[in-house]
Parts: sequence; structure tokens; C-alpha cells
Amino acid sequence: MNHPPRRPRLSSQRGFTLIELMLVLVILGILAGLVLPKFSGRAEQAKETAAVTQIATFKTALSAYEVDTGSYPREQDGLRALVVQPSDVGGWRGPYLESDVPLDPWGHPYIYQYPSKRYPSGYDIISMGPDGQLGTADDIYNAGITGR
Repeated sequence: MNHPPRRPRLSSQRGFTLIELMLVLVILGILAGLVLPKFSGRAEQAKETAAVTQIATFKTALSAYEVDTGSYPREQDGLRALVVQPSDVGGWRGPYLESDVPLDPWGHPYIYQYPSKRYPSGYDIISMGPDGQLGTADDIYNAGITGR
């Protein structure tokens, strides 16, 4: 008894229609429009935290530099003195940072000022923040974010 091969039955539902797919895409677009702005503020907050953390690392390295040499680096030597010994500085036992001086999270160099323009007998370390301009409300100093 030889039977002909069976063909699979065709289902009455073959898939999604174009309108159904478009509707799903519109719903996903609306959800993304509602959710993504809430997360975008977190990215900026994470960059601010990273800058504050990096400044704290500089502060630790500057303290060790000051203990070894008797003074903080001169402004013209800058934070680079934490990595490469200035030619006329004795007692240097660095490098005080594990790698070269990084840029801030927005891609700008940190600003080092000694003596400080804000703190008596100290120094300033400044990130110019997201706008990249010194002296604005989003600047981040040794002590935190100004203008807030």
C-alpha cells in the first residue's frame, strides 16, 4: 500500500500584516521617546561623578608629591609633574599617577592652578565641565560642582 506523500497543512494565520508591524514599530517608538530622556540625564551625571573621582585621585597624588618634595607642583609644571619629574625638583619619588594625566570626561584637559585662587595655601584642579568653558556654573573644582 503506497500512499502519496503528505503535504503540510497551511495555517489560516501566515504571519503579521504590514499594518500590524507598523503599529508595533510606532508603539516601540513612543516607548523609546518616553524612556530614553530619563536615561540621558544619567550619562551626564556619570560624567560628573567621574570628574569628581579623577580630581580626588589628583588630590591624593598631589599630597604624596608635596610630602616628597616639600611643595606642590608649580603651575607651569602642572599635573604633568605627577608623572614626569621636573628638572629642578628634588625629592621626587614618582610617578604619582599610574598613567599619563587623563583628559576630563568631556575630552578637555584639567586645569591646575597653584597657588589656589579659591583656597588659602592650596591649589585648584578644575574640569570645565560639559560646556568646555572656564568660569561657568558647570565647572567642577576640588570641592565639587560650582553653581549648584
